[in-house]
Amino acid sequence: MPARSCFRRGVGLAVLLSLGAAVLALPSCRSTSALEPIPDRLVVLTFDDSVKSQFTVVRPALLRRGFSATFFVTEGFDFPTNKTDYMTWDEIAQLYHDGFEIGNHTKSHSSVTPSTLSRLRGEVQAIAERCREHGIPEPISFAYPGNAIAPGALPILRELGIRFARRGGAPERPYEGGEGVPYEPGFDHPLLIPSGGDARPAWKLEDFIRAVEPARDGRIVVLQFHGAPDLAHPWVSTPSPMFEAYMEYLSAHGFHAIAMRDLARYVDPTRESRAPLEAIERRRR
Repeated sequence: MPARSCFRRGVGLAVLLSLGAAVLALPSCRSTSALEPIPDRLVVLTFDDSVKSQFTVVRPALLRRGFSATFFVTEGFDFPTNKTDYMTWDEIAQLYHDGFEIGNHTKSHSSVTPSTLSRLRGEVQAIAERCREHGIPEPISFAYPGNAIAPGALPILRELGIRFARRGGAPERPYEGGEGVPYEPGFDHPLLIPSGGDARPAWKLEDFIRAVEPARDGRIVVLQFHGAPDLAHPWVSTPSPMFEAYMEYLSAHGFHAIAMRDLARYVDPTRESRAPLEAIERRRR
């Protein structure tokens, strides 16, 4: 199905949100700009908030399995002083030297809303500068702090060199359970890529399997994690034994885990929909 045939106009996002429309299954929309065919069982692993266990627990688990991933770093919360719960910049640099991608999550973990857009440029540039100071390339991937999105952010991010940006699973799915929707290249805007799952402490293996199962027929599942565990933010923590079980499931079932930057192998990030919120609107219909 050509990507443009997936679009339908005429319903505003605000109206749909007020109606609380049910999430509908969508037909597969393969990207017309794919550089390589999108394989089944393709997942993107992402980790937010510079959590210490991403270095002590996540890093070795990924290296053992040959998985790639993106670590979205911020200096928000009490990152500058709390080195029990948050990584040091030397540890972040080591992740880069290990071959992982370092992404941008803003300096202060500031939500992206219409009222904060005037600060977004400085927030993104501050992390880019910190990366340069530590020998890390300027990030080309971005994650929206707190998963809040604003269409006005898109031209700012694009001007700053961001190629791919990940949001949460909302508004298509409720935030509380960490559910999400698969990314459909050619349908979803490359700067509004949805999370296919946002891991929570109550998740069991079957919840994780449900999140990754749609990674087929041109769809890619982008997984959002925080810490394993995340002691500073327990509502989004993943117990380390469960994280190991999730990664072992991916390995045992032939999933290919990549970083956000690697999406460029399959999708041209410069090809954007003219209506960035169209995918969200249609799913809610």
